[in-house]
Amino acid sequence: MDRNGLEAEVLDMLEDICDDEAVREERDIDLFAAGLLDSLAAIEVLVEIEERFGVDIAPTAVERSEMNTVNKIIEQIAVRL
Repeated sequence: MDRNGLEAEVLDMLEDICDDEAVREERDIDLFAAGLLDSLAAIEVLVEIEERFGVDIAPTAVERSEMNTVNKIIEQIAVRL
């Protein structure tokens, strides 16, 4: 999967989980501070990443600050692909 495909798939996934299309416009906003993600939704993100991309990111493997924006989530997946 190329970078554009990865970004599009992550945006679709996060829009579904966050139930808000704001994730497409504000890719550097802190999703937790904005109320778009909570700890339960964060686990859902990790499960979806594994299902969609075959990338396993354990909740203990990354700090919240490493996956709190759309761009950081994309980067965490990209380095593991």
